[in-house]
Amino acid sequence: MENQNVIQIDGKDYNPETFSAEQNYTVAQIKSLQAKSNQTKFELDQIQAALNVFTNKLIESLPKEEK
Repeated sequence: MENQNVIQIDGKDYNPETFSAEQNYTVAQIKSLQAKSNQTKFELDQIQAALNVFTNKLIESLPKEEK
């Protein structure tokens, strides 16, 4: 297909212009959920990095044990 607006499912190309309204709605839902998933992963990386910084800061502030 020359149409750049092709959806591939299980290795088969589909032209969304031939989809029903419900199929197009489902595609929109999938795209939205993929974007939210990516954003959530991005935010989780930020949270994990901040958590590591604060955990390390607390550990470093504790008295050192004498050996």
